[in-house]
This record gives sequence, structure tokens and C-alpha cells, in this order.
Amino acid sequence: MKYLQAIDVNKTYGTKHVLDNLNIEVEEGSIYGLLGPNGAGKTTFIRIINRITLPDSGTVMLGGRPMVDSDVEHIGYLPEERGLYRKMKVGEQALYLAQLKGMSRHDALVKLKYWFEKFDIMSWWDKKIGELSKGMQQKVQFIVTVLHEPKLLIFDEPFSGFDPVNANLLKSEIAELRQKGATIIFSTHNMESVEELCNDITLINNSHAVLSGSVADIKQQFKQNKFAIKYRTTETPFSIEGIKISDAKTENNYTDAVVEATNETSPAELIRRIAANVELVQFHEILPSINDIFIQLVSKQNNQ
Repeated sequence: MKYLQAIDVNKTYGTKHVLDNLNIEVEEGSIYGLLGPNGAGKTTFIRIINRITLPDSGTVMLGGRPMVDSDVEHIGYLPEERGLYRKMKVGEQALYLAQLKGMSRHDALVKLKYWFEKFDIMSWWDKKIGELSKGMQQKVQFIVTVLHEPKLLIFDEPFSGFDPVNANLLKSEIAELRQKGATIIFSTHNMESVEELCNDITLINNSHAVLSGSVADIKQQFKQNKFAIKYRTTETPFSIEGIKISDAKTENNYTDAVVEATNETSPAELIRRIAANVELVQFHEILPSINDIFIQLVSKQNNQ
């Protein structure tokens, strides 16, 4: 089921067209990556979903109907620029923000206790926000974002300022929230996290959606018929007509290399031809990373 849909969404600020006929479909219960360079229009689209601003034209659908202001109650939004009050105590602020989302004081206290114990931060309850590091503050804001168990979660650069251990903690929590039924939109420049977490992505550049689809399908679309091989080292380098062999590295009588063939050469044919020359031990396809695809597309568009 399509949980969130943007249909021909346009937004202009002055003479700048920030979103130009943007179309996006987010499946219910998925983690959807919203990618693009700075200034591409991602944050504007997120603000439109949150009803902070409205599109000049087009429609945003939620659960099969046009969005209304009250839908914001069912959204959890973690913005890139954090918004905690530095002079308030952590517990006091978390409780206040939970009640703004419609939670009773009792329910908020119960769930805050659960999350603070889960993140091992109960000792922070009476500390002022200003006493916490950036990463510690982000943990608090993450908790406040998910506390009311929203159906739609939007995370904008959620790992900014986190060390690898805490970034992995947050990744596992995001994956668990999806397993519990939340639909998640995830905007980041961290392409490794995109590959780990996202089912589908859209790449926005210069106000347009230039690429959409599943992560697996997109990587297949941009593959270059390259394969990594390992074979028992021969006394002399081997060569096969029409196949490029590069990056050969030998260790303990085995050689690792990259082979590149024309699109007309199937993997099965490639294996047959290599195995006719050497004792082949390993063979697997090299697919481009989402980061490589991102750089390739954005650079190509910006140079046109």
C-alpha cells in the first residue's frame, strides 16, 4: 500500500523553483531514502509533509487521502537543526514536548522511563540540555520524536554528531521501529546508511526527482559488468581477448583481480572463459555503491 504520495508537487520561493513537479511514492512500513545535494529541495519537501509550509500546486496524500493539518499529530519529525531549549532540564523538556504531542503526563512518564533506561541515560534527567554534548542532545531529541509512536517518522540527518557506536545504536532502533509498523522517511548524506537501511530511494537534484526505485534495482541498473575474482596464481599473467583484467594482487599463491567484460558476455560465459585459463576459486559481481551512483548522476546533471 502507498502510505505517502507526492503528486506533481511544486514550490517556488521568489524566482527560485525549489520543487518542480515532484512525484514520490512511499510504501507503508518501508524505510525510504530521500537523497540529494544541499539545496536540492529535500528539506522543503519535508517541511511540506509536516505542514510547516504548503505546496504552490500538487497534492500530498497520506493513507490514500489528501493530507490535512491534523495529520501532523501522527508524524514524528527529527530535523537536521535540533531545537531543544538549552536552559531546561532534560526530563522536564522531554515531558513538555511529549505533552505537546497529545500524550498525558502519566503516559509520557511511563514511556520516557522506558526509553531513558533503554538508552542508559536516566542519570541525565535533571541535567540541563546545555550541559550535554551534541550527540547526547540528539539522543534526547530522538526519544522525543518517537515517543508518541507516530505512524510516519521523518529523520533528517539523524546520525550527525554521533560516534560510530551510537550511530549503530540509532540504526538498530530505526530498523526496529519499521518492524513495529512505522513508515520512515530518511534524509541523509551518509550513503552507507542508505544501503544498510533503505528499501527504496529518490534522488532529488535541482528541484527534480532524477532517480527513484528500490536500492537493489538501482544498483543493477548502474552496474558496469565488473566482477571480482580469485584464482590460483600462475607463473605468467593470463589474458583473455575482449576482457579487461586489472587491480591484480597476489598473496599466498592466490591472486585477486577485477575483470570487466562487454555487456554481451554473460557471467556464465565469463566464468567458462576464465576457468579455461586458470584455477578459479571465487567469482562475484561488483555492483556500484549508492554513493558512486549519487556522485555520477549529480555531477553529470550539474555539468550539463
